[in-house]
Amino acid sequence: MQTLTVRGLTRRFGELVVLDDVTFSLDAGQAAAVVGPNGGGKTTLLRCVVGADRPDEGEVLLDGKRCHETNPEVRATVAATLDDIDFFPDLSVVEHLELVAYAHGGTAEPVAEVLAELGLDGARDQLPATLSSGQRRRLALASCFVRPRGLLVLDEPEQRLDVRGRDWLADRLLREKAAGTAVLMASHDTELIERIADRRIEIGA
Repeated sequence: MQTLTVRGLTRRFGELVVLDDVTFSLDAGQAAAVVGPNGGGKTTLLRCVVGADRPDEGEVLLDGKRCHETNPEVRATVAATLDDIDFFPDLSVVEHLELVAYAHGGTAEPVAEVLAELGLDGARDQLPATLSSGQRRRLALASCFVRPRGLLVLDEPEQRLDVRGRDWLADRLLREKAAGTAVLMASHDTELIERIADRRIEIGA
């Protein structure tokens, strides 16, 4: 089943054309890497795909249906980590992850495993505001992996991860693909792209 279809996506900010007629498709179990220079529109493309931004032209389809952030089916299927992710400020790390899992129709069962994988066990009872920037980044990734998902949309997921963390990320994304999850990620990490991506989408070149 085809998971994601992007057709003729165009996004302008005033007279600046950030995305110009971007078209691609992504099937279940496939990964695509969005590559290009800083400021070239990679994040804008991901935001349009998840419905956080609206293109001026074109369409985004998920399993043949128009993709809107407010659509319950989209919210149940698409797990995203973008730069502007918000955490629940009054919930601990473990409480945040459990709520994310429940809110998307899952259970708390994966939470302990994901915390251990990401090295967040020692911070499980901390509030997000007390975490380091690297820990916050790992918490953002954990929020994707504790919930049901058919499509992962990740904006530079390797950011602020050390070598061990990047190795874990590559292995995890390979497991996601094997489980039938589609992966769309913007990245500057050539090694991660070579290990994970079935294709590259070049924009802003």
